[in-house]
Amino acid sequence: MDKNTVVIAIDHGWSNMKTVHETFTSGIREITTEPALFENVLEKDGKYYKVGSERLKVKDSKVEDENYYLLSLAATAKELDRLGKRTANVYWAVGLPLTRFGKEKEAFIKYLNQNREVTFKYEKKQYHITIERISVYPQCFAAVASQISEFPAKVLVVDIGSWTVDLMPIINQSPDESVCVTKNSGIITCIQQINKECVRKLNSEVDEYDIQQVMLNGADNLPDQYKDIILEELHKYCETITNYIRELGYNMDLTPIIFVGGGATVMKRFGQMQQRNVRYIEDIRANAKGFDYLGKIYLERTIRRVG
Repeated sequence: MDKNTVVIAIDHGWSNMKTVHETFTSGIREITTEPALFENVLEKDGKYYKVGSERLKVKDSKVEDENYYLLSLAATAKELDRLGKRTANVYWAVGLPLTRFGKEKEAFIKYLNQNREVTFKYEKKQYHITIERISVYPQCFAAVASQISEFPAKVLVVDIGSWTVDLMPIINQSPDESVCVTKNSGIITCIQQINKECVRKLNSEVDEYDIQQVMLNGADNLPDQYKDIILEELHKYCETITNYIRELGYNMDLTPIIFVGGGATVMKRFGQMQQRNVRYIEDIRANAKGFDYLGKIYLERTIRRVG
């Protein structure tokens, strides 16, 4: 790698793909014929794919099929387009949940590294990339990596993502991996519970987009019967997360807690924890920005060593 290598940081969420500058739905589907419109269309090996449509269903692993590889190409194209580049040597900086990091890291690298050189088109623009390196960083840690030097002696970071919730204590500015916890209790599970209640009480579901808008902006445009269910379940979800933190032995009144990820906004709006020891990093791209930060540190050190 050299100074011309481009770091592309990608957070592969089950709801959204995130880069330093872009966020789009983790959805992709093949189009069987050449499309009439090429907005958000990826072309590779003679096949066309619509990117950012309905999100993918959660699976046991993201390496089971080619979907997240193709989404990675789309994310890369979006970042390269911002730089005005069509050809680049790329360093992919990506992440995995804390407690699955060691088990899944090598498989994820192998999956993303299936082609060292790739030519593809996105929105009719052709890109040619050479994968110089792939680094996998732990989610949650990455979201606060640039701030850790300023932390007090003990901090609990809670990363609420689409599918997982990571809890990471940082002791004396170093993550304590021995007590890190990952739960499959992310925002998608809250959305699923909301729709279970809507079906049970109203015999109808609410589109995920509408629920996400309630999480971000409130429920002013929904009928009261739906609004009441959504708000009630959001409060219950936040209470569940809070109770789980307590069950792990943390004092919610004394422990400095930082909520990050897409769920940080939900906890801030509906968790009703505004005490001084609680902070919220609401930037949905916080992990991607952390991958970028860590990747650039590695790249700079590599260049200095070679030079």
